[in-house]
Amino acid sequence: MMQLRQLDMKRITEEERRMASIAARKEEERKRESHRQTLLKEKKRLTIGNIARQWEIQQNRVDLEASLNKDKENEPCQINGSAAYVFPEESRSLDTILSSAVQGLSVLESHLVEVEGDTLGLYGAGALECLDRNWSVQTAGIIATVSFMFIEFDEIVQVLAKLKTKFPNCVHLKFKETNLVALQQFNALAEMHRMEQLTVDPQGNPVVNFTLWKYYVLFRLNHFNLQKINGVKVTENDIVKAERLFGILAYVASSELPHYRMLSLFGESRRKQFHFLLEGKGKKSGVGSEESSDNRRSGGESTARATLNYMTKDFHMEKLENTGKCSVSVFGEVIPEQCYSLRNTFSPTSHRVSTIS
Repeated sequence: MMQLRQLDMKRITEEERRMASIAARKEEERKRESHRQTLLKEKKRLTIGNIARQWEIQQNRVDLEASLNKDKENEPCQINGSAAYVFPEESRSLDTILSSAVQGLSVLESHLVEVEGDTLGLYGAGALECLDRNWSVQTAGIIATVSFMFIEFDEIVQVLAKLKTKFPNCVHLKFKETNLVALQQFNALAEMHRMEQLTVDPQGNPVVNFTLWKYYVLFRLNHFNLQKINGVKVTENDIVKAERLFGILAYVASSELPHYRMLSLFGESRRKQFHFLLEGKGKKSGVGSEESSDNRRSGGESTARATLNYMTKDFHMEKLENTGKCSVSVFGEVIPEQCYSLRNTFSPTSHRVSTIS
């Protein structure tokens, strides 16, 4: 009340008036900031909700296409409990409906990038483009955790190299609604230069339904010396059990791949080591048995484990097209017929192991 001259029978001084004015301005700024934060939270909530709906539509679309592929020869399928036929015209109309639904949702943001404390949150596939930005050294250095939500794991795999370059102090990856469905997908995480924690949310990641998934992670990412998985501390017994369960897998994988493919996985020093092992010298000198512990101490990946890699679906299909006539896929690796003979190489045992992988 700027016109007020007296308060409680006392004259108001200019100093009191100035202090009151400053206090009023601060209170107004506080209210504006509170209102702004409320609006931002609401926008974030609506955006994440929109991303979640688009993700659900996308998953339904994938399921629908898979169902239509099975019924493409007009075999009867069950719809709402009754038999019906799915014709090309119907599939096109369903596709149109889904596309229209996505367009209706695109009014809101389709992805979200958020930095909160030391955590970078990426929501929606479009958020991965943020890794191409020029991040300040200070912000990039703070990031210790990267959280992925509503993004296909195969798309995440393609940016792992950028991730470790942009955020050198990142030691914790989180996955929620990323379609982690197979153990071999964890092979892709070996690209990271370091990792202390891994969190895979059961929501949207069926792989966690496998009883032994944590042990496979510990086995395949042994060189990272993981401290926690899904918030639970890793014990020495866990590491020993993981090695007992899956140790033979690395050996079989390396023995089933042709030598030309093995050599392509390693640098010059590793190639020499591989040749050394092939000649039998490694066995005599105990190199093979000590390799795992040596690589773990030095932070390197073991030779045998390096053969357990992961190719995305797109890369796999591209390789199929480029190689033309192919015989077989061994641990996710397409082997051309002229380079790898199915008849001469595979035994029933090796075929079973390849299927498991």
